[in-house]
Amino acid sequence: MPTSPEENPNPKVKSAAAAAKKKRRSSLSDIWNNKDAQALKQLVLQMRAQSVSNSTTPPSEPESDIQSLTQDDGEPTRFSSGPDYTAVLSDKLLLNVLSKLPEHQHISYSLVCKRWCKLSGKLVRSIKLLDWEFLESGRLSYRFPGLIDIDLVRACVKSRRNSGIVMSHRLVSVHLDSNSIHGGFVGKEGFLGQEVVDGGVKVLVEGCANLRRIVLINASVEGLGYLGEKCETLQELELHFSDDFALKGLFGSRNLQILKLVGCIDGLYNSMVSDIGLTILAQGCPRLLKLELVGCEGSYDGIKAIGQCCQMLEELILCDHRMDGGWLSALSFCSNLKTLKLQHCKVLDSCPGPDEHLGSCSTLDELHLHQCQLRDKQGVRALFLVCGTVRELVFGDCWGLDNTIFAAASVCRSLRNLSLEGCSLLTTEGLDSVVQSWKELERLKVVSCNNIKDSEITPELATLFSVLKELKWRPDSRSFLSSGLEGTGIGQKGGRSLRRK
Repeated sequence: MPTSPEENPNPKVKSAAAAAKKKRRSSLSDIWNNKDAQALKQLVLQMRAQSVSNSTTPPSEPESDIQSLTQDDGEPTRFSSGPDYTAVLSDKLLLNVLSKLPEHQHISYSLVCKRWCKLSGKLVRSIKLLDWEFLESGRLSYRFPGLIDIDLVRACVKSRRNSGIVMSHRLVSVHLDSNSIHGGFVGKEGFLGQEVVDGGVKVLVEGCANLRRIVLINASVEGLGYLGEKCETLQELELHFSDDFALKGLFGSRNLQILKLVGCIDGLYNSMVSDIGLTILAQGCPRLLKLELVGCEGSYDGIKAIGQCCQMLEELILCDHRMDGGWLSALSFCSNLKTLKLQHCKVLDSCPGPDEHLGSCSTLDELHLHQCQLRDKQGVRALFLVCGTVRELVFGDCWGLDNTIFAAASVCRSLRNLSLEGCSLLTTEGLDSVVQSWKELERLKVVSCNNIKDSEITPELATLFSVLKELKWRPDSRSFLSSGLEGTGIGQKGGRSLRRK
């Protein structure tokens, strides 16, 4: 019997499909789109029961918000304040959800409500403090109880909040008041007193006992001693504007592994750290792995004490040092030193002494020189003699590195990696004569050395390039720019110009 297309030839199949559709479990999207209030209430209550049973942390919101879910109220309108469905979740579960969000969204969702604001503070691990009163009042530790990294330098500088004077340095940037500047330096009057700083440190340690890194300025022996005694997890410390005897407080920081000591910053502040302070430092922190000295004075005795006491020291950084002549020979006492970095040094060693008294640092693998004055041939030669076993040598924007100075590096027979950047006095001939003596060279980087020309490469140097594992060759920035602009007409007489009309 013919049937019309509107009729179903098998009504049993249609009824079975309809029954299966009815029996299908409704999803959350179906409940929300269909505005099924009863099903939504059941779902929320189930989530609350599971959350409470799996966690011992009670919800932060009052129970009245939860009970409102069971009332048969009308459907919330678009403009009315509906129930908070996240209130059924415990703090532990909600904190786990918020931790999955990107860090740049922490501020956004902390503005949702007080509970979210409090929970978001537990996710913050690092902060730079600007207001000292926020620390003294105890609000910092209450708001961010999970801090492990904090910088207090800016908050310790006396300045108005609307101050338009900003002093920027590669190490620190602070807002200053015109009344705190005296003769180019910010004296002790421009910073918070040591008693105030020590009090803030005590409040901080009592509220955030799991600190791993802290940046302090103008702290005394008592403050540093209390920090080392109460904060056993402290591993990294950056200390500004401290004198020799204040370093006695470091005796309590037995687990300290990384220390950065800033004694003097030109134009900002000036404090003295001499051999006395370096000796105290070495005896108080025997487990140091990395030490950075910025603007510190000293001599052979201070470096020797560090090498003898800090036998685990692997990296030493000297930035803008004021060391007396002869300190290079003390590096031989650093029996485990692997990396030596010299940055912004005006003089390497003014009087290194005879070659037979220099010694050598046999474990050293890397030597980095960044923005240093290398015009003193005697000091540079002594440095390479002490560091003759290095396998990686890095020059970055060093002044005075010509062919004669660079030739002193030929004593490093085991060199494998060489990096030259911003060395404008070095020529192709000077590079070729030294590189050919390094039989184990594997990697070479030459960038922005304008006196090294592609046209002056010898066949021997080209052969060496062919066997290297890694080569980055971009010495002449001018020729590189010209090749990049080739065919555009820019830079030629009568050609195009980038000047705006």
